[in-house]
Amino acid sequence: MQKTNSDDEGRADTASESGSIDRATCSDGDSRFFVAAGIIDGSGAALRRDVVVEVRHGLIVAIQTAARPPQGAMAEDFSHCLLLPAVIDASVLLARSPSLGQPEDEAIPADPRRRATLVERHLAYCHGHGVLGLAVGDDPALLEPDVVQRATSRGLLDVRLSSASSCGDEASLVPKADEGFLRVFYSADIDATTGAAGTWQPMDEEQRRTLLRNRGRRKAVAVANGEEAVAAALAEGCDAIEQGYFMGEDNLRAMAAGGMLWIPSLVRAKNGLDGAGEGGDIACRFSQRYLAPGKAAPGAAEFWKKALAEQLGRLSLARSLGVRTALGSGAGNGGLLHGEALIEEMKLFQKAGYPLGEIFQAAAENAARFFAMERLGMLAPGRPATFLVTRGTAQQLPRKLYFLQAIVVDGRPCPVYRRDPVKVVAGSRSGG
Repeated sequence: MQKTNSDDEGRADTASESGSIDRATCSDGDSRFFVAAGIIDGSGAALRRDVVVEVRHGLIVAIQTAARPPQGAMAEDFSHCLLLPAVIDASVLLARSPSLGQPEDEAIPADPRRRATLVERHLAYCHGHGVLGLAVGDDPALLEPDVVQRATSRGLLDVRLSSASSCGDEASLVPKADEGFLRVFYSADIDATTGAAGTWQPMDEEQRRTLLRNRGRRKAVAVANGEEAVAAALAEGCDAIEQGYFMGEDNLRAMAAGGMLWIPSLVRAKNGLDGAGEGGDIACRFSQRYLAPGKAAPGAAEFWKKALAEQLGRLSLARSLGVRTALGSGAGNGGLLHGEALIEEMKLFQKAGYPLGEIFQAAAENAARFFAMERLGMLAPGRPATFLVTRGTAQQLPRKLYFLQAIVVDGRPCPVYRRDPVKVVAGSRSGG
């Protein structure tokens, strides 16, 4: 979320780059047309080529193929670009820095002012990569009370906070009014290191049931790895499984039958594999228990190679079974950079056999419906005209999300998005 220049300069830049026509004469009641080389609408359908999207009052009126805007109409020329639905990261930490090599006890700044600055920076990174929806897993106490309002006003349309307590009395297990969903820990994160700052640990059965009993209409996302943990989450009525490593085929079939959502977080295993040295020990508590309780753990590289291969195979099976999926990167954990990690998750979905149409369905429509993000989701008549614009061909996706041409919000170019990188002020401190 980068600051623009003056209003006049911003209008001039947008007009010259996007090819807008007579912007000043367009009122909210007039139709605005977007001409594009193609669109992936987030419904699961393949790319549609040569389209014109008509927008009025911030909503899509029609998407036509092989058409042209009426003569004299207000039009944006993106004929060299593709239109994509804004994407959603279903698992992200805002108050934790993913900077490589940073000591664990400094991953979450103790100073509230530094922490607030870090959160703002992470919101900007997500926004700059087209991630306009976030399901946040931080302890709500680490975030300023108005973080959701500020994110919305700066162009991050939807942020959902979780209730993610892993211990405490009855009162601490009652979700607050601003907590949009529950994050229930049946096991530790697959890549959790012993004693890592901000790492949530499994809840005992009583804590889980208390939290689920108090959830009201909130959806419950279970962080669960291993057959027993996933089976327990399914039995106790959770609505989604996050991670789900080594869950077994029976649990996956049960998820398909129950219409549950799966957030596989493959990039966590890929990140672990990329960072594993030959012969290194595995820091993950869960993986040690799973592989050989009471015995020395094998090398980290071997474990992560196995975990990633099995998770890719399970995701491929999930597609054939019709399991609904969403993308969650775990950004904020070591090495998982905000915005970028979600693009890497998309690449891994591709590796598991998902076509682009279904990847954007998982990253947009499935996540939007689950987390009740009404302003995001698939692009269709009657839906908000909020989408991403990328140059290049479909074969260059999802890589092109690193270099967005524009972000359109409610039918208008987003005023806080700039393609040009932010200039770093001399003497300023960098963060996560």
